[in-house]
Amino acid sequence: MEIVRAWPEAVGDQIAQNAWPARISRDGKLHVATSSSAWAFELAQLEETLLERLAGPLGDRLPAGLRFAPGKLPEPPSGGGPTSPRSIGKPSRSDLDTAAELTAGIDDESLRKIVAKAAAASLSRVP
Repeated sequence: MEIVRAWPEAVGDQIAQNAWPARISRDGKLHVATSSSAWAFELAQLEETLLERLAGPLGDRLPAGLRFAPGKLPEPPSGGGPTSPRSIGKPSRSDLDTAAELTAGIDDESLRKIVAKAAAASLSRVP
């Protein structure tokens, strides 16, 4: 599948470690498995940007859209490398600020805090 070959370079290492193409549905949308619901939320906000990045390598085979949901990701190679698991550290001020920006549109304060916490934890992953 051409999308699988193009995905890591088009989206970058961090996204490729936390999201992977799963299938293309009948309506032409690419369903992407993510490592968490926080990643699914974050990437849904970046759908247009990701489609633009994929347009170069895929050309007219570009999916009609992207759908993100938590799911099974491929096993990382045993030799480590760019897709090897990473440990979670304490979120930095930058991670917390980015998470707050990403979740600012959530009206429910309780939900916004939960999603922001999950997003900051996800952003704080370090090699």
